[in-house]
Parts: sequence; C-alpha cells; structure tokens
Amino acid sequence: MTDREPFRTRIKVRHYELDTLGHLNHAVYHSYGEVSRLEIFEAAGDANLREARLAPVLLESNIVYRRELRAGDVVDVTCDASFGDGKVFWMTSRIIKLDGTLSAEIKCTLGLMDLEKRKLVPDPKGHFERAGIDLKVLSTSE
Repeated sequence: MTDREPFRTRIKVRHYELDTLGHLNHAVYHSYGEVSRLEIFEAAGDANLREARLAPVLLESNIVYRRELRAGDVVDVTCDASFGDGKVFWMTSRIIKLDGTLSAEIKCTLGLMDLEKRKLVPDPKGHFERAGIDLKVLSTSE
C-alpha cells in the first residue's frame, strides 16, 4: 500500500435530495458513489476505453450508512479500485464530511464489458493497462 490518497470528488448536498426526515435520501448516497466512479474513470483516461470498445459495468453495490447528511453539507467522495484474478474488480468509495466524519462506505463489484460481444472480459486490469488507463489514478495500491 502507498501513502497516496484515493481519488476524491467534492459534492454539496442539495435540498431536493432529502427524504421526509430532512436527511439525504438513501438512494442518493449510491448516486454520489456513481458520480465519483464516473469522475475517476474520466481522470484515468476513459476515452481510451471507448476507443477499445470496452466499458466498466456495475455488478453489485453495497452501502453501510454511518452518519446522516443534511442540506448544505459538503462531502468528499473517495474512489479506489482493487484488482484480483478473474473477470471482476472492486471499487470502494467513502463519503466523508469536510470535518472528517465518515457518512457512508460503498463497496462495488464491477466488470469490464466488451461492447461488441456484450460479455465481461477476463483480466480487467490488463485490459485497462493495454487501453492506456492510468492505474495510479484508479488505485492507491498501484
């Protein structure tokens, strides 16, 4: 593991994202994680993926809620990828208030889809590397 910080996206909680209790709606936490995943792929060079006719696809998402968020709160949403063997990889996002309070943690399983065959490819990390994706942006362990 390195000393590098994971990728971060800053988001301000908007009034229309609240539930009837005045808290951030549960589904919006997932949306914040998706925003961070889209931003990290863009920063890592996702145009190269499109040229290679590949795209990351979300297979599973699990969230643990820690502390509520309210309108006007500003959060950093981190994103960090990890790789193993097989066709899947994982991304972890942490939604953190600016005072350091962890509001939620999202763990996702993803695959890399061949857009012509509509199938997951084996070794997504290798495909990312061959497509010129900057793995140091995607993962602090690279």
